[in-house]
Amino acid sequence: MTYKYDYLVIGSGIAGMSFALKVACPEHRVALVCKTSLEEANTALAQGGVASVTNLEVDDFSKHIHDTMVAGDWLSRPEAVEKVVTNAPQQIKELVRWGVSFDKKDDGTYDLHREGGHSEFRILHHADNTGFEIQESLIKAVKANPNIDIFENHFAIEIITQHHLGKIVTRRTPDITCYGAYVLSPDGVVDKFLAKVTLMATGGVGAVYTTTTNPLVATGDGIAMVYRAKGNVKDMEFIQFHPTALYHPGDRPSFLITEAMRGYGAHLRNHLGERFMAKYDAERMELAPRDVVARAIDSEMKQYGLDHVFLDVTHKDAEETRHHFPNIYAKCKSLGIDITTDYIPVAPAAHYLCGGIEVDLNGQSSIQRLYAVGECSCTGLHGGNRLASNSLIEAVVYADAAATHSRGHIGTYDWRTDVPDWNDEGTRHPEEMVLITQSIREVNQIMGTYVGIVRSNLRLDRAWNRLDILYEETERLFKCSKASREICELRNIINVGYLIMRQAKERKESRGLHFTIDYPPVPHTKA
Repeated sequence: MTYKYDYLVIGSGIAGMSFALKVACPEHRVALVCKTSLEEANTALAQGGVASVTNLEVDDFSKHIHDTMVAGDWLSRPEAVEKVVTNAPQQIKELVRWGVSFDKKDDGTYDLHREGGHSEFRILHHADNTGFEIQESLIKAVKANPNIDIFENHFAIEIITQHHLGKIVTRRTPDITCYGAYVLSPDGVVDKFLAKVTLMATGGVGAVYTTTTNPLVATGDGIAMVYRAKGNVKDMEFIQFHPTALYHPGDRPSFLITEAMRGYGAHLRNHLGERFMAKYDAERMELAPRDVVARAIDSEMKQYGLDHVFLDVTHKDAEETRHHFPNIYAKCKSLGIDITTDYIPVAPAAHYLCGGIEVDLNGQSSIQRLYAVGECSCTGLHGGNRLASNSLIEAVVYADAAATHSRGHIGTYDWRTDVPDWNDEGTRHPEEMVLITQSIREVNQIMGTYVGIVRSNLRLDRAWNRLDILYEETERLFKCSKASREICELRNIINVGYLIMRQAKERKESRGLHFTIDYPPVPHTKA
């Protein structure tokens, strides 16, 4: 079947839905495609909150900009940092207009948290489930909008470019243009979604790793699709591992223990009960940026042969702790851990991708008529390491920029009507699903072992060799198989794993989240 929409939005987190709400109108209809349900997105799992300068008595834009540049190891793009920080307050108002409720004090001012790397209290939150509050509010707004058609359980396979019209497209082709996407429907048929403008908002890549806080739908689909279409992908080596995911073997994804808990005053301790952060960052201790804390925990675990360390909040007022972190309290309590009296077992887990599809200040990719917003994009905001709680606000600021820019150009576009149907002649359903599931496990193990928190040239070379074998096997299987979510996700995580590994090999230094034992880190104070 062929669908025609003015806008095609692939992905249903804060980035995709806020963009859809901004462009939908009677003149411009929007298709919102998500591969599972609207509720299953990284946004819903974001506990900490949204960073924005709101308390002008003590905070200002220059402080937020400086904190972001420092956290990014001075690799952040200054124009992108300024854009997000200065536009954040206005987009907070937009979120509130869509129904998002941020916690306030008795005097009506926002109850602000502070997280690692922030010099001031500037994190707006809704208890400890801010992302869920945002996701639910946006879902209600999207469902109430008559100009947005929602396609749940639809999986985008490839974006449509001149390649599908018989033209040879390379990375040097200057005018690659996106005309929509081939999308797998729930009944197994691949439909054509033709669009004047396409937005990629497919989220992150956490499922490439065995241990991750991301929902397992985070298989890097948008990044892989754009890379195969010869679009630019950047900074993939910068994978942020959240230092404190709840250690509970068998849980996948891992339950996140928000950074706000360390901002609240929690202490990290090893198996001996000793606070250890002074050995790694005596000045900032537990409030050091995530890469510093994650490597410190990794070091303690390796030094003592541990599976985890502990987060201790037992010295804080119990009632206050339960009030600020009700969901964490309930989750831990269900496992027999009372966080007001017991240490919380934690270990790092793959959490956030700072790189992705390279975009300009309008959210436009190197492929014409294709925008990318949210975690799948690389705006330059995060540089070598994301400052805590900058991601949700980046998503809405760039969704606004992409909406504004695309609305100004969509009148000059039309649908490409000569796009052929998806051709699966001669293919069959994979007879042995075990081939796919085992390959996914192998990718997870390769990435976790060789392309994790600490890397080396030898480890990356080994990852290259192992992934190359899996790539060849998977491409052969894909070409003879009917499209399925399983084979496409495997193909995507291999593509993404390759990009992370290759761009890590190309960075001959320890910088930001990319730490290699072959290149000792040196301090950076400017770009």
